[in-house]
Amino acid sequence: MRTLYIAASAAVLLAAGTAAAQAEGLTDRPLVDPAWLESNLDAENLVVIDIRDPEYDKDGKPKGPVPYTQGHIPGSLAAPYVGYAWRTKTDGTPGMLPTVPTLEEKIGALGIDEDTHVVIIPAGEDSSDFGSATRVYWTFKVMGHDEVSILEGGHKAWVAAGKPLSTEGTQPSPAIFEAEFRPEMIATAEDVRQALDGKTALVDARPTEQYLGQAKSPVAKVSGTIPGSANIANGLFYDGRTAQFAEPSEIDSLLEQVGIEKNQPQIAYCNTGHWASVAWFGLSEVAGAENVSMYDGSLAEWTRDADNPMVVYGNTN
Repeated sequence: MRTLYIAASAAVLLAAGTAAAQAEGLTDRPLVDPAWLESNLDAENLVVIDIRDPEYDKDGKPKGPVPYTQGHIPGSLAAPYVGYAWRTKTDGTPGMLPTVPTLEEKIGALGIDEDTHVVIIPAGEDSSDFGSATRVYWTFKVMGHDEVSILEGGHKAWVAAGKPLSTEGTQPSPAIFEAEFRPEMIATAEDVRQALDGKTALVDARPTEQYLGQAKSPVAKVSGTIPGSANIANGLFYDGRTAQFAEPSEIDSLLEQVGIEKNQPQIAYCNTGHWASVAWFGLSEVAGAENVSMYDGSLAEWTRDADNPMVVYGNTN
């Protein structure tokens, strides 16, 4: 079986380009820049959510400064990635999508309804951190809310652009958020089993050493990768040094290098559906591939079943 992977390289991490079209809102771009956001901060239908997390201790309590209180984009709301519980443990699998009613309540509590354009603010330090934004973005899309964007480069880019910060907290006015759930965006273990025939491309977004079986996350019971998977490491999509996402043409090139046709069905996965969201966002929202889903349970779920196959490509000696 041919091994398909691309190691992360700074050479392919350049400036962000134009975005795939979405539903009408303040913009149809999945990525917006600081200048655009600053010019739209006063828009009535805009809600900016700051998802930066502090460090947590083993009991889940903040043990360091809370980034939001240290300075945030004026008018933005605090909804930290971990602290606001955008993900949950389900049947022993960590990091899963909460139930629709739970998300409707959590999103509505932020003052978001069907007419709201949401802009998500991560720290922007690296691709793993940026994955918090792409995961929350994916969540909004799964809930049927298309009017959502990410600040490219996150808080890091806002500060670098010399934009103002505030230490004054903003309290949301609760709204009623009604989801239009899109199950087709979520791949299941059964979908992955069916993809083993090769008709649907499996995209492993983990670092290459994990793909090759030379390293392993604690949540995965077995080293290696799902047979037939191609590796496009999440770090290829976002460069924390420049705080920029890859251009559509670069993502097209990544697909070509691993032999995936852009518009064939694709399932992105990683360990827990975090890094996979970076790949999903790049493939679907930036490059415009039309049939990309994400395996929410990823290897944390897949490797719990000994009947699910795994393969090791690299030398683990």
